[in-house]
Amino acid sequence: MAARPEEAAQTAGLNHPKLGGKSMTATEMKRKQRKDKLPCDSNYAPWKDCFYEKVQQRCLSLQETKVKMIHAQKVKEENVKKREPCDWLSKEWFSEDRESLDTRIYLLDKLLPTLIPGVENLLMEVERKNVLAPDKEPTKFNPINFLGEYLMRHHPQYGISIKPGPYLRGMKMVLEQLKAEVPGTASERLAKLKSEAKNKRKEREQVEIMKSQVKKMRKEALAIQFREWTMDVSGRIPVALVQSALRSFLDVIASIPRDVRKAVYDKKLETVNTLEKKVNVDEFTEYVHFYTERFSNDNFQEILKHFRQCADDFREAIRRDTWRRMFADLFLDRDYGKVGLLDRQKILALLVDFYDKSLVAAKRGFCNPRQWPIIELQEIELADLWGGLDDQEDINTERQTGSASADGQKEDFPGSASPGYSLGRDGEPGSEKQVEEEEFRLGREPDTETNREEDYRMLDREPGSEGQVSQEGDNLIAEAINTISGPASEAVTVTSENRALADMDIIASEKDALVAEVVRETPARKESFSTQHGSQFDQQTSSETRWQDEDLVQDQDKGPAHSDRQDSPAEASQECEVPWSGDLLTSDLSFRYSSYGEKISEDWKCDNTKFPDLRPIMAEIQNRGASCTRSAFDKSCLNLPQFVQLMEIFVGEDISLPTVKRLIAFIKKEYKQTEEEKMKQLKKIHRISRLAQRKLLLEALFEKWDNNASGFLDLEEVDAVLSTFKEGMEKEALRKAKQHLCSRYPQLSRVRKLSPKAFQTFLELVASEFTGNEDEAIDNLVEFLTTSVERSGTECLRSLTRRKWLHNIQQAAETSGVSVEAVYKAVFKALSQDAEAHGDNKKISAYIALLEENQLSPERGQILLRYVACTADDAPYVLNKILYRDMKGVSFTAVEEGKPIHVPRVQLHGNIHFWNYDRPVEERKGSLLVLPLHDARWRVFGILGVDTLRDQCEKTIFLTHEISFYQGVSHAFSKAYHHIHTLKSVLQMTVTALDWLYPRVPSIHTVTTYLVEPGKDKTCDYALRKMITTDNTGQKEIHNSPELLLRKENLLRDYLFKCADSSAVIHTSVCREYHITVPLRDLSGRVFGIFDISIGHHQKLPPHEHKDLQKMLKMAQAACSEILKMSSEETEPTDVLEAEHVANTRHAGILFHRFMLQDLRECVQKLDAESFSEIKSYVEPPALVHNLVKVVLLLLHPNWKGSEETENWSQCKLKLDDNLIQEIYCFDPTAASVQVQAELLLGCITGEHGAETRRQGWGPTRLLGHWVHSCLALAQGTSSSHGKKAPI
Repeated sequence: MAARPEEAAQTAGLNHPKLGGKSMTATEMKRKQRKDKLPCDSNYAPWKDCFYEKVQQRCLSLQETKVKMIHAQKVKEENVKKREPCDWLSKEWFSEDRESLDTRIYLLDKLLPTLIPGVENLLMEVERKNVLAPDKEPTKFNPINFLGEYLMRHHPQYGISIKPGPYLRGMKMVLEQLKAEVPGTASERLAKLKSEAKNKRKEREQVEIMKSQVKKMRKEALAIQFREWTMDVSGRIPVALVQSALRSFLDVIASIPRDVRKAVYDKKLETVNTLEKKVNVDEFTEYVHFYTERFSNDNFQEILKHFRQCADDFREAIRRDTWRRMFADLFLDRDYGKVGLLDRQKILALLVDFYDKSLVAAKRGFCNPRQWPIIELQEIELADLWGGLDDQEDINTERQTGSASADGQKEDFPGSASPGYSLGRDGEPGSEKQVEEEEFRLGREPDTETNREEDYRMLDREPGSEGQVSQEGDNLIAEAINTISGPASEAVTVTSENRALADMDIIASEKDALVAEVVRETPARKESFSTQHGSQFDQQTSSETRWQDEDLVQDQDKGPAHSDRQDSPAEASQECEVPWSGDLLTSDLSFRYSSYGEKISEDWKCDNTKFPDLRPIMAEIQNRGASCTRSAFDKSCLNLPQFVQLMEIFVGEDISLPTVKRLIAFIKKEYKQTEEEKMKQLKKIHRISRLAQRKLLLEALFEKWDNNASGFLDLEEVDAVLSTFKEGMEKEALRKAKQHLCSRYPQLSRVRKLSPKAFQTFLELVASEFTGNEDEAIDNLVEFLTTSVERSGTECLRSLTRRKWLHNIQQAAETSGVSVEAVYKAVFKALSQDAEAHGDNKKISAYIALLEENQLSPERGQILLRYVACTADDAPYVLNKILYRDMKGVSFTAVEEGKPIHVPRVQLHGNIHFWNYDRPVEERKGSLLVLPLHDARWRVFGILGVDTLRDQCEKTIFLTHEISFYQGVSHAFSKAYHHIHTLKSVLQMTVTALDWLYPRVPSIHTVTTYLVEPGKDKTCDYALRKMITTDNTGQKEIHNSPELLLRKENLLRDYLFKCADSSAVIHTSVCREYHITVPLRDLSGRVFGIFDISIGHHQKLPPHEHKDLQKMLKMAQAACSEILKMSSEETEPTDVLEAEHVANTRHAGILFHRFMLQDLRECVQKLDAESFSEIKSYVEPPALVHNLVKVVLLLLHPNWKGSEETENWSQCKLKLDDNLIQEIYCFDPTAASVQVQAELLLGCITGEHGAETRRQGWGPTRLLGHWVHSCLALAQGTSSSHGKKAPI
């Protein structure tokens, strides 16, 4: 419906005169408009505010007076009721008879309140005049007249009110009750409302009483639970610890879905940055109850259980903190040159020596120093990792050992000589691997006594149970004794008072040796979990720490039944419980000793005075750098966190404090360095220091030259300036340096541009060609190049600001949780900020398009540009659009030439594609800049476009310094984009690795994958981002919004940060679950990812599963290194398989199986024809062996399918020769000429292949089985990747 003219005019904001109205002059109209605009004095007079305020105050005063009167009246009535109670005779009027209800209500309401007092007065008057006396003469008193007069005088409408007596007050109460019985009346509704309100009030009171009781009970439970924590001398615990326990509870509750776990607490959990803020028992109960007030009973019981586990973990952390302090003191004592490093190979050799000299019982607690995780996976021989011919004898020996131990199990257990987990490198007798596999094999027999004994020992090893002296633990031991030794052991009472006597009695009996092991374990472990802190651990006497051969001989004479935990009384007394000092001194070793051993800052203060122009730039570069708390792995040396972590891994969790002291004393005595080694180490440290100085200096020089932050320098320009160095006398050295540079960076022959790394390499090559000291040559070159350029203060300030914006782009990539959206936002923000600050406040539009293979319309070109991001105003027109080659535009020209294209006047160009068709042609004015996006090897993978079509100003042309900065933005985006792409590839590889691992290692409960995110600057600590969670069934959850873990918020999960700090494997228990935490290292040796592997309540994996885990971790690390090399400009990736030459199929899933195939090729190449002698000796082989050989032959020769060569065993075994080994070594399952029916072949070898080959001891067959699975996985991965659409 069309609006009327007046309404339309008012809607448009116009003031038109009404139709037919009186015309006004211009002066009157102006006066009227001014009157409309100004507020009316009568409406906005100040006196009205004062009046309203006074009226409001008076109303409130009257209301308050009325309320006081009502309260006073109620008090008065209550006093009257107390003084004169109601006459309950009036209740006779109350009856449930509905017929007389109205009559009784009328009487009680209208008549009786006046009649009853009248009759009372009448009777009183009769009594006063003695009218009823029989001997008195009749009087003139007429009772009817008296009563009538009284009723007329006290009429309810006209008379004065009468003070009600007890009977009248009772009648009034009865009347109220009767009125409430009349349906449909206001009284009845009011009575119902009052009744409902009363009932609700009672219910609320009951609920409040129940809540208060529950609150009281919960606080009592929390107060009891508080005693389980280890407190400091003042009886307090840190708030940060409580907060960390509350936060970690979200990860252990399984009844609540993941998406609502964050809403468990009504209030947001606070973050406490220090351990100094502490709470006592009352503050603890109030603090925890504040967050858990709305918990259900089940959840509250769960959190109490979780708190108990956290208290046990914290008690263990305090105990291990003592060890770590002792290890740190040992490191500082043995670091003779105070350079912050110890020789890793020497430390490993000393650990091996100490391990070999230890008792058998002690070796069970130590981690074998010849095995992973003490040594690196790359240091393990392929034959030990994969097994081969050398495994044959081990498994045969295992079978013999297993049969022997089955006959004499009770006799062999006390004297077992198993020192560890596997064979040493030199293959020395007494195979530890045999004994370990035998233990696990026997552990799988449900009816053996060993299985029950091991189960109880495993239960006794649960973390936290050692520190609790409870009846439950005594019952558990008693049950174990009854189960193992039968009724004869019922007389043994295992209590805290007679455990020592029980030990002596049971150990004396050879028949009950297994029972002795169980009974001895509990007090020993309780002793190990008591807190040991104080000043007595800081200094050790020589008698306590000397490694004495006499003690070793005496211990050996005692026999193996005496475990390492049974120390002398003097040593055991040192483990008595003492108050905790209140601080974990080694929880942040990487922070406390981050600058220990570094001489760079001191040396640089003396040297950097030569370059005053570069000092501000160097300071800014240092501030932008990430914190150096993560240690880089070095196979030759150990820093302080790495040494402490290595020692902690070696001692394990069940070693006593005296044993740790003996280890420390042994290393302190045996670790020595010659003067030559000291000088060599000092030279190495000084060299590292000089390289760090040089890198910082050359980076600052690059930024001074690259004033517009474009991200590169022109090689010809740098060459031209260097050619004038020493008046052109070093041109030959410059020419040789350029040749070496182009050989190291082949892309320079095409682009002639120097990145910061290439620039640094170029100057180092030039200096190496000079005669004399290389450091002096570098300094001379830097000084010459610094004076060759002059920058004004404005230019320097602009450059500094722009580099901060570029740094934000890279930071967005590193802290976004593998999300490229944050990078897009950072790019557009940097462009808009620069246009506003340095581009005359231009209004720009920006967009990013990536190259893809054209699978939609191949006839329109092989590649296309897909617009993946743009500024918000252009999203409806540009986002997700596709630009083909046959369409207008200069974008493909920029892609082909690899150079920026600037169109100053788009309206005059004629070859511009406008996505916004709604913009009129006359408004399509402005400038356009298209910049190609290059990867590290200067290959174009997309474009960055910037235009000024939204800006209607005349001067919208991009200046030179703007174009240079936009090139810097494109380089920063390219680096950030490829960083995210690399992390996604790592996660893809991780999924492939976990898919391979889970069917082979069923003992694993969960695997959580974390990525390390650096801090904003040097003062900020790094964080961990939870990316993938895999449950015990192998189901993986890739988190869309990954959780961020900060060190200060996760004190009870600090093992993750210790892993990242030391770049070492961590084996620990958290909440009574054992975890193996493995780092993923980048090319520099620092941790950028973490595998947190939970194995449940099992302290270790079975041997074969442990081997499979090592294989997966080794392949994963190798694949990660290869993925990281792909984004590096210095190293070219190695193509081993044919599929890797094709860009679309070179994805992370192939790399994992490719490295596994390479390892297997090396193992197979070491075989010969004699290796298959056992298999060839079969006349009728097991079906598994025949099927496996048939699959191998069909992979190599698909045309043999169904022929005698594969179906007939006599023909099959003839193929097991050296030619087959060579064919296996050269076979490429991803080659185009190879046709693999993966599903058909895989069906032939499914089942218990690994278990069967381990049981039978077919070493070569096991290798062939691994090789077949790797080939089939590669074939399937290659076929699935051909159909994927990927950016180019």
